[in-house]
Amino acid sequence: MDAMDERDAHSGSRLVVRVPVEPVEAAAEADAVDALRREGVLMLRGPLFGVAAQSAEDGGRWRVVSPITSGCPQSARDSLNSLLWHRAYTGGAGPRPGPPVDRAVRRELLAAVARLETETVDELLVAGTRYRVVRAEEYAVAGPDGLEGPRPTDPQPPKPDWARGRGAVVDDGLVLDVDAPVSPATALEQLALRNLHYTGARFPDPVRADSEVAVGTHPDVLSLPAVFTLVEQAAGGASAGWKAAGGAHATAHDARKSLDFAFVWMLPRLHGLIPEDALDADATTYRTTDGRPDPALAPYAEASAALRAGLLTRLEFLGTVHQIARARRLLRWGPDGPEGPRPSDVNSQPPTQLHLRLDEDGRVIPEA
Repeated sequence: MDAMDERDAHSGSRLVVRVPVEPVEAAAEADAVDALRREGVLMLRGPLFGVAAQSAEDGGRWRVVSPITSGCPQSARDSLNSLLWHRAYTGGAGPRPGPPVDRAVRRELLAAVARLETETVDELLVAGTRYRVVRAEEYAVAGPDGLEGPRPTDPQPPKPDWARGRGAVVDDGLVLDVDAPVSPATALEQLALRNLHYTGARFPDPVRADSEVAVGTHPDVLSLPAVFTLVEQAAGGASAGWKAAGGAHATAHDARKSLDFAFVWMLPRLHGLIPEDALDADATTYRTTDGRPDPALAPYAEASAALRAGLLTRLEFLGTVHQIARARRLLRWGPDGPEGPRPSDVNSQPPTQLHLRLDEDGRVIPEA
């Protein structure tokens, strides 16, 4: 079906709506519509930051090069620092080298790294590519059954993989295109959130003011792919609310694997049930000095088994309810592209040197 153009009366900007007709798209749209019907409360968690790049090779489009998952702008700047440093590095002892670059490009890369080590700079032009620290608002929704969890049509591996290690990368290769057609449910959500800004008294005055200004300077919004986070709450303590218990994951199963790791590896160590020097042991494999399983670890192993067998998204364990929450992110967009950090956004640390010095050939300079 052809896309339909809708124009928001308030901002005058264009929103292209495309009704899904392919079976997979149609199922995802049906899930989204059902979620809109169930939702009751929108809960803002706060801003997230990442890095996007714009280049002629990419048709002038903005593409995410560092996931929009960092809790403060400086963390995103540090990610950009590392990205540029690794591009300049040619190999030897240390991390994997980047693609070959000539000396002139490497000088630009290293100059940018030097700035990022000392300045809170949010945009750089390096070797023809424009890099920008970008800002998105993270939020979740709750209905009669509590926080929204994963939807049936959210991305999942065809076969559950429980191996340790890194999962799918959030925002991997994501192109930010505010003019791309969106489904009716996404269009409705974006229109509803165009004027979203902080109003609560718990937000400092500068935060509220910057938020209101952003509605005018960056009037369009772009919904980013959902991410999945672990949250927890004391059992029976609904009045206490939920608190975050982990970072963002690209799929619900990656979040589930993280919870499984907490059950069998992290929590037993935190509770003193597995010694620190038993590096490869977990709640399912650890044996006492006489070669027997430790009965105290049985609940941890049982929680892991229940999580795996049922592919659960919510589980109560040792007085705490653990849940996989579906978090959403909204990025504001203006005439010059995606919004960057606001003056009132807080940095948790100052800029600093992250990597060894490199020479013009991309080799590590030995420290004196």
